Amino acid sequence: MKPPVKKNMKRRSFLATLGAAASSLYAAPSLAAQSQPEKRLFPPTLPPALKPGMKIGIPAPASGVAKEDFERKVKSFTKSLEGIGLVPVIAKSVMAGSSYLAAPDEVRAAEFMEFVKNKDIGGIICIRGGYGVMRILPMLDFEAIQQNPKLICGFSDITALVNTIYQRCNLVAFHGPVAAAELDDFTRQWFLPLVYPESTGKPRFEPLSYSDSTKLVSYSGGKARGRIIGGNLTLITALMGTPYDINLSGSVLFLEDVGEKAYKVDRMMTQLWLAGKLQQCVAIVLGQFSEAEDSSYVTTMEEVLRSRLAPLKIPVIANFPLGHVKEKFTMPIGVMAEVDADAKKITLLEPSVQW
Repeated sequence: MKPPVKKNMKRRSFLATLGAAASSLYAAPSLAAQSQPEKRLFPPTLPPALKPGMKIGIPAPASGVAKEDFERKVKSFTKSLEGIGLVPVIAKSVMAGSSYLAAPDEVRAAEFMEFVKNKDIGGIICIRGGYGVMRILPMLDFEAIQQNPKLICGFSDITALVNTIYQRCNLVAFHGPVAAAELDDFTRQWFLPLVYPESTGKPRFEPLSYSDSTKLVSYSGGKARGRIIGGNLTLITALMGTPYDINLSGSVLFLEDVGEKAYKVDRMMTQLWLAGKLQQCVAIVLGQFSEAEDSSYVTTMEEVLRSRLAPLKIPVIANFPLGHVKEKFTMPIGVMAEVDADAKKITLLEPSVQW
């Protein structure tokens, strides 16, 4: 159902109303909330770092890929892995058929768990997102995942997988590249230091910072530290009310989505607020939300995001390169990070793999 804001409404009047309403609804968190202590009794488990010669499993826990994408994109990605000394191993059920699912739920779950339990597989990079991870969550053996820690990576629908693994197994997982996307220079630059430090030539971990004053936008200033949680906005809200609901307490929450109309993003953001989720975060990082055409309303995506988040009075940075963009930053779920919204900078403070 679309909100009743038509083009003939005066823009300035509407935005003033929107901002005033948001300010009255949000309860500003105390200063203590921005530095609240770690809720977990122990730090997360780190998967082993990738090493030359390691095998990388490529399953399809959600949707499959079309034949032309397999030939063009996936083969290009696997060549990139081989170029840095890794050995790709592709699951049997990755090709798209007549369904939006790569294979029946039981098959996708079994193939994923085979890679988890296989001692010869050093890491798992999902072939793509699409849809289907939520259907197999009850079929996954999280005890086995915890006992066989290894890199698990993907974005989009894989948001449900990597966050659940962190929540259930206390294991750092990665919102990052998939095999059906290009491993371009930017993506490689912000992926390999996190998971394959030997390829960078660095002998020890050093905090990793990203900033871009020309592209990043600050919606609300300040500085805060917390553990990284998040991913695709649609998936984060879809998990609410399920046994796989994501705990955002004390987190640096990052969100992204593409092709959604502004009022739909407003609805999802409002759902997170009504559930008290946004108020639990110490900082928020927004990706490059792309907006579907909606000629009926004057409200833009940026106006929606600002109106929902700025009144929280916590650091908020927007236009960050992650998720559904060609050049993407890898977010290690569960790692401590610092967001400096004034300097438009994010720093990963801890290693995300065992060096």
